[in-house]
Amino acid sequence: MMNLSSRRGRAVIALAAALTLAGSVAEARVGRGGSFGSRGGRTFDAPPATRTAPTPASPIERSQIPQNQFQNRPGVPPGGTFAQPRRFGFGTWLFAGLLGAGLLGMLFGNGFFGGLAGLASFFGLLIQVGLLALLAVWVVRWFRRREQPAAAQAYGRASTGPGPMPPMGGAGRPAGGALGAMLGSRPAATRAARPGVRDEVAIGEADYTAFERTLHEVQAAYSRGDVAALWSLATPEMAGYIQEELNENAAQGVVNTVANVRLLQGDLAEAWREGETEYATVAMRFAHTDVTTEKATGRVVSGDPTKVVEATELWTFRRDRGGAWTLSAIQQG
Repeated sequence: MMNLSSRRGRAVIALAAALTLAGSVAEARVGRGGSFGSRGGRTFDAPPATRTAPTPASPIERSQIPQNQFQNRPGVPPGGTFAQPRRFGFGTWLFAGLLGAGLLGMLFGNGFFGGLAGLASFFGLLIQVGLLALLAVWVVRWFRRREQPAAAQAYGRASTGPGPMPPMGGAGRPAGGALGAMLGSRPAATRAARPGVRDEVAIGEADYTAFERTLHEVQAAYSRGDVAALWSLATPEMAGYIQEELNENAAQGVVNTVANVRLLQGDLAEAWREGETEYATVAMRFAHTDVTTEKATGRVVSGDPTKVVEATELWTFRRDRGGAWTLSAIQQG
């Protein structure tokens, strides 16, 4: 009886372990189906919807940027309000004049009111202070009137937003396969009318080629466990997250292989600048095979090497001072 119970207990434990392992590798490509990384000041803002990813992307779950870093900035009052400049009226000018005259009187040994030289001097000082105050008010208003038209013109230029997306792709580019060709194959009027697209960087054909190349290279480096390559393709934050997943696979004795990656559709969600750093978030739908095997035996734990599956993700890339694009965040579409 005890042996039967022991065998049942071991069987239950083994089944639970198998289910846990299968659950952890069921969606085992880079990121394990999660959303993580950093998008600069827009890390916790949802990227605009695109044709490739029409539904809202999953919010960032893991990031080295604190969520309140861009909400409560030092020196800025809460609620987006700013301290109003202090205004000085006629009473302030008058008090300053009287105080100055009194201090001068004390300085020359005539007492605090000696500097006024009697009632006549007081009224004379009052008239002078009043004239100076009126002159100062007139000068300030004159400068403000001159600055208003220039400020209105500058605001008008800033409010127009980014212009239409520049043409991308060439005549000799294949119709399918490349992200840049997918966008470049559409008429210019269609690109200009795309709602919700913001491109402050002027992303071009070379940029889209780099994005697609990074998609293939990151998946390949992850599949072969090439940590050095991952650190060259992604930001230190992203490379660290991916390396954690590789370490978990190694601890479980499994290897995850993502192969036959083929981009099916892609488009730009947004691109922007933050100082000398540029960001671009691109929605990509790609086909691939995803198989997890036991490292010791080669037994398939999850996936099917003959079955092609699809995934839709939003990858954010960043580059500093015109350098190479590196992977900065992944979000599930």
